[in-house]
Amino acid sequence: MKQALLALAAAVVVSTPALADQALAQAKNCMSCHAVDKKLVGPSYKEVATKYAGQKDAVDKLAGKIVKGGSGVWGPVPMPANAQVSEAEAKKLAAWVLTQK
Repeated sequence: MKQALLALAAAVVVSTPALADQALAQAKNCMSCHAVDKKLVGPSYKEVATKYAGQKDAVDKLAGKIVKGGSGVWGPVPMPANAQVSEAEAKKLAAWVLTQK
């Protein structure tokens, strides 16, 4: 019984940050154009994580794209700027996106 409770507690601790960051993505309307595992208007978060895997500055690069927008990376549809997302939130979102594999 103790082992089952410890396993459950560990699962909650590990999954809570991931769920919180997905909630932030939903709150900031990121999920209107992106999904974790399929392309919508923009690329899936898994595609983004794969593209930027291993790059030292990936969090900063993605955070900049989240706040300022960008174009020409994923096709003809540009990513709009997101003035409602703070730099700290953008870094949190970028770090979460990069964990999607």
